[in-house]
Amino acid sequence: MTTAIPIKLEGDIKITPENKCTYCRGATCCTYYTHHIDTPRSMEDFDLLLWQISHQNTQMYKDEDGWYLLINNPCRHLQPGGRCGIYETRPQICREHSNDGCEFEGPSGEEDFELFFRDYDSLLAHCRKKFKHWDRRFMGAGPPKARVPQAQA
Repeated sequence: MTTAIPIKLEGDIKITPENKCTYCRGATCCTYYTHHIDTPRSMEDFDLLLWQISHQNTQMYKDEDGWYLLINNPCRHLQPGGRCGIYETRPQICREHSNDGCEFEGPSGEEDFELFFRDYDSLLAHCRKKFKHWDRRFMGAGPPKARVPQAQA
């Protein structure tokens, strides 16, 4: 996950949900997004997840709300200094975003999830542990056989 350095404020400033974003220097919430996915159950499901996590800047996790793809890719409208370049016309999801539990207090880490897969190798290790015959799933699978037409009698 994207890492953020918690900010230490000088003086007697109280951070509240109303002023928290003012002090954020990295707009970490705008440098990734998550996408809820169906709970993987079969080898085929996990094989698809391996393909997805093979793409750059993609991770995966499971928490109390389910399974998610985590795509570390900054918003194209994020300006230097962390301001939104389309703030007045930003999408509704951005308008509804809550800063409760945001990365301002510190970055999320693996300990925040039931399962966390940082890369292909970590998900592959999980697949091998979960499915006894994982590495044999393609044995004998070869290319599809061509259908041979029957001779007319």
